[in-house]
Amino acid sequence: MDERGKMRDYTQEILELIRLTSTDLPSQVEERLNKAMENENAGSAARAALETILKNIKMTRKNSTPICQDTGTPIFFVHSTDSIDTAALTRQIREAIALATQKSYLRPNAVDSITGKNTGNNLGDEYFPSIHFQQSAEGDFSIDLILKGGGCENVGAQYALPNDELQAGRDLEGVRKAALDAVFRAQGEGCAPGFLGIGIGGDRGTSYAASKQVMLREPDDHNADAELDQLEDRILTEANELGIGPMGFGGKTTLLGAKVTSTYRLPASFFVSVSYMCWAYRHHKMVIKNDEITYL
Repeated sequence: MDERGKMRDYTQEILELIRLTSTDLPSQVEERLNKAMENENAGSAARAALETILKNIKMTRKNSTPICQDTGTPIFFVHSTDSIDTAALTRQIREAIALATQKSYLRPNAVDSITGKNTGNNLGDEYFPSIHFQQSAEGDFSIDLILKGGGCENVGAQYALPNDELQAGRDLEGVRKAALDAVFRAQGEGCAPGFLGIGIGGDRGTSYAASKQVMLREPDDHNADAELDQLEDRILTEANELGIGPMGFGGKTTLLGAKVTSTYRLPASFFVSVSYMCWAYRHHKMVIKNDEITYL
C-alpha cells in the first residue's frame, strides 16, 4: 500500500516478470536439457535437436527475445492476503500483458474463437490471460507466471478410470498407465522432451487445473508424498524407455520430469488429467516482501 492506503502499482514489475518468463529459461530446466544432450549419441538427430535448443536458450537470454515463437497462454497464480485489491491487481496484470506484447516479449495470441479475430494485445475475456487468486495462510504475496504453448497444450489428455483399453484401474498403477499412454500418443509432438503435470481426482475442470498448478513445483524437488514421489520417478524412467526422444526423432530423452498431485473426487468419478509442458518450461516467480521485489 502507498501512503494514501491504495495498493501500489506493480505494472512495471509484472512486465519484468513476463520478460523473464518469456526470454530466460529457468536454470534447472537448462541443466536437465544439458544432461539430456550429453546422454544422446554423438551425431544423432536427438543430440542435434538438443544442441539447437540449448543454443537458442543462450541467445534468447542474451537478447531478451522470446524462447519460442509461440509465447503461449499467460497463466498467473497470485498468492496473497485478503487485503490485496484483486480487481486493481488484475488491471495491472492486463496492462503489463499489453505492454509486453508491444515490446514483443509476447506474440499476439488472443483470438476470438467465433470470429477468428486477434485482439492484437493478448487481452481477451476474463479467461485470457488466465489469472488465479489464492489466499496465502502465511501472509506471503507472490505471483507465479507460466507461459504454456499451444503445441504442448494440444497433447494434453484426460482419462476417466477405469479404462478397459489401457487395463487401467482406479489406483496409482492406473494413473501410471494413463500418463504413459499420453506420452506415447504424443509421439514427440508438443516439442519433446517435456514435463508432465498430472492431476488425480477432482471433476473434469478442477482435475485439469490441478495438473497445471502442480507445474509450479521446481523441477528438482521431491513430492512430499513418498508414494507419489516414487510414481513420478517411475513415470519419468519408463517414458524415457519408449524411445520417442527429442521432437520424436528417437533417443533416450522423451521426458525431463513429471509432477503428480491429487485432490478429492466424487465416488462416481476418477479422473486422471495430464498436462504436457514442452522443453520450454517457462516459469518464473516474483515475491513481494516489505515492498521489495525478488524474482525467482
